[in-house]
Amino acid sequence: MKQELLNQIFKELHREAYLWSRQCCGFDDELAKDVLQQVYLKIWEEKAKYNSESKIKTWLFSVIRFTALEWLRKNQKVVPLHADFDLVEEERIPETASHEDLIQLLPERQKEVLLLVFYHQMTLEKAAEVMEVSIGTARTHYDRGKKKLKELILIKQTYEATR
Repeated sequence: MKQELLNQIFKELHREAYLWSRQCCGFDDELAKDVLQQVYLKIWEEKAKYNSESKIKTWLFSVIRFTALEWLRKNQKVVPLHADFDLVEEERIPETASHEDLIQLLPERQKEVLLLVFYHQMTLEKAAEVMEVSIGTARTHYDRGKKKLKELILIKQTYEATR
């Protein structure tokens, strides 16, 4: 890609790219900045190449996602999956949790698809591309995530009403 085009892309999508990087890094600002800088370097040095099969934003988000996963694995910050990982328990919900905090309690893929669709205005098809899963898998995680988030919100509201 030409430098002028790269500069334009970086300027137009920087804010959304930063927010997505932050979300991929568990809302760790410093790590998100490092990951985003690494993504820009990968693109600048043509280690990550755009193949024109998807929109530029979808491709950029995919590069960010995989770079964040690389960094998290390297620093061993990835949470191992347990058999009961999907289960939501009332005691896991902090008293001061906002609705934004509740999304962090969702399993990783459900959280990713909801963030891409709701916060980054992507279609399920584009979210599936970024996550590199089939559209059916994305729909399943989307539906389960919405149901589980609704459940968490209702639990939180019930808890607040009884206080």
